[in-house]
Amino acid sequence: MKAYKEMTKEELEKEVVALKAQYKKYQEMDLHLNMARGKPCKEQLDLSMGMMDVLNSNEDLTCEDGTDCRNYGVLTGIEEAKVLIGDMMENNPDNIIIFGNSSLNVMYDTIARAYTHGIMGNTPWCKLDKVKWLCPVPGYDRHFGITEHFGMEMIPIPMNENGPDMDLVEKYVSEDPAVKGIWCVPKYSNPTGISYSDEVVCKFARLKPAAADFRIFWDNAYGIHHLYEDADRQDYLVEILAECKKAGNPDMVYKFASTSKITFPGSGIAAIATSLNNLEDITKTMTHQTIGHDKVNQLRHVRFFGDIHGMTEHMKKHAEIIRPKFEAVEEIFDTELSGLGIAKWTIPNGGYFISFDALDGCAKKIVEKAKKAGVLMTDAGATWPYHNDPKDSNIRVAPTYPPLEDLKTAATLFALCVKLVSAKKILEEMQ
Repeated sequence: MKAYKEMTKEELEKEVVALKAQYKKYQEMDLHLNMARGKPCKEQLDLSMGMMDVLNSNEDLTCEDGTDCRNYGVLTGIEEAKVLIGDMMENNPDNIIIFGNSSLNVMYDTIARAYTHGIMGNTPWCKLDKVKWLCPVPGYDRHFGITEHFGMEMIPIPMNENGPDMDLVEKYVSEDPAVKGIWCVPKYSNPTGISYSDEVVCKFARLKPAAADFRIFWDNAYGIHHLYEDADRQDYLVEILAECKKAGNPDMVYKFASTSKITFPGSGIAAIATSLNNLEDITKTMTHQTIGHDKVNQLRHVRFFGDIHGMTEHMKKHAEIIRPKFEAVEEIFDTELSGLGIAKWTIPNGGYFISFDALDGCAKKIVEKAKKAGVLMTDAGATWPYHNDPKDSNIRVAPTYPPLEDLKTAATLFALCVKLVSAKKILEEMQ
């Protein structure tokens, strides 16, 4: 089929009639399919059920250093968990604090701490006239929700195939002391699936901030979430803490990660890796917040995996479950949409999302049309600060949660909605 914009008015009108007939058939199916969030499916959660058996009432819950995990204490986490998560994050255990189940919660707390008490002796952000935050787009809606909650001015930074536009990042960071941070999902980024290039990571490490309390919020949520075992299909990411240290900026980055999509999202363990100076600053506040996080859960993770090799093997099982889902969506998009000139999408090597770009002005209508036929998508605009995508074109596609056959139905219906909305738009432009 030729591109829609190359069709005559009569050809396009005929196409719209045919598409409407197909759409009506889907509406009659009374579908209830959900592609809105990047949640693990039941089969993925089942992979970690062995965690329920590694500890029982007869187990010794004592750590190697003699710590009784049932009791109070150990503010920054048990040593065994730091070693395991340190290997996962590619950081020294001495530079890590283990928290509760949610890295998003850790990020929120880190912002809140800076807001109320400042970072390393700098003015608390709540006492400043304005705080600005850089937001690579398209990006993670829950990141943007945190900084919006604290009333920060969010500045969109365009993403390309190598990461954020670093010329723009460098300009804002070096010239404006009100710019206090930037959100980053550097590996298998949410939602584009791209990973930052070596050059981009090194440019981050060499930033010269106008603000002494500027921090890079490096959310390495998908650090070991490969879809493929072949080395040439796995993205590699330069380790940011080491680069910052080499560049003379050891305190500039907070690096976050968790086991949320490795074990159980509702009861994993989260961590921050950062400089010793930052750790000291963070623990000053933590001593007033908690006596320590769930050490039994930390020990459970260590006993279940054993070491990073056990975790890596576990992630191969995740990939075997979700890889066919990504490939099915990509194949359907290719079959249904390639050559029509109305869409483009990413083909990631890992992570949880596909970023889909429709014609300008079409994303909201596509999502609404899919919803009316029984497929729930992430809201159009969610991948931008304030839910305001100026082109109204980007849609985040989350293939992991639905069963494969349901996913194929949802992806086919979504592609149909893309075609119908796009054809109507082009027809309107012709008239």
